[in-house]
Amino acid sequence: MLILAIDTSAVASAALVSDDALEGVVASFSTEDTRSHAEVLAPGIEDLLASAGVTGQDIDAIVAGVGPGPFTGLRSGIATARTLAFVWDKPLYGLMSLDAVALEVAESTDAAAEFLVVTDARRKEVYWARYTLAEGQLPQLQDGPHVSFAADLPDLPAYGAGAGLYSDVLRADPGFSKEQPDALYLGQFALARLASGGQLLDSTPLYLRESDAQVPGPRKRAL
Repeated sequence: MLILAIDTSAVASAALVSDDALEGVVASFSTEDTRSHAEVLAPGIEDLLASAGVTGQDIDAIVAGVGPGPFTGLRSGIATARTLAFVWDKPLYGLMSLDAVALEVAESTDAAAEFLVVTDARRKEVYWARYTLAEGQLPQLQDGPHVSFAADLPDLPAYGAGAGLYSDVLRADPGFSKEQPDALYLGQFALARLASGGQLLDSTPLYLRESDAQVPGPRKRAL
């Protein structure tokens, strides 16, 4: 099974993963910029497919990271995934973006049995979720996602860029203090869950906040 995974909940990233490839990875790319998703994602995916020597018709499914994340960036990735799924006539699944970091943590040799994944929500807040980890299993979501002040989170080992930002109040793991959700791990998580008969989400975004852009109310008629 060949999956195209896309995530723009923080940085823009995309990956091709397959159960026929070594460690499941065919090709991937990720930016460091958290504000240029619309400009880089489509050409990045085009280059990704070209480098792997595949076309949209070779893809079996598309997986989109559904957040949580900022409105504009998250919308870019989900809209792109929906468009490609429609054009290529492929199934589209969603997966919480924090799961990608959780899988990366799980592959660490010193991963805690219970931990937090924390990303930057801006406005001095963080997005976070709590996971448990058992040997030979995917990380299991126990609580979340939420958006909160860092000081209000449970006292557990914390992984991700949000934990690194607030290491004064969180038990941030220094080896994961800059990690953002990456489509590579998102795709691997989705591949493993589908292979085990598990269910994925739809592509409904997890914004957790209202958009800053609001439709103005009707104007009062001047007398």
